Amino acid sequence: MRLTDFWTRLEQAFGAGYARSIAADHSFGALGDRTIDQAIADGIDTTTIWRAVVAAYPDRVPARLH
Repeated sequence: MRLTDFWTRLEQAFGAGYARSIAADHSFGALGDRTIDQAIADGIDTTTIWRAVVAAYPDRVPARLH
């Protein structure tokens, strides 16, 4: 998944403001307790990051975005 597609999906699921907050503030166990911003900086594939987001917020992410 391209980085631009990742950010589009995150913003569609959470709204632009809250998406940035989640990216900066929420640590995901599936990403080695990294935030999204840290995982991207560390070179983790955005598909892997997106799967971690979906797993952490299954009721928040619409099925069409999985």
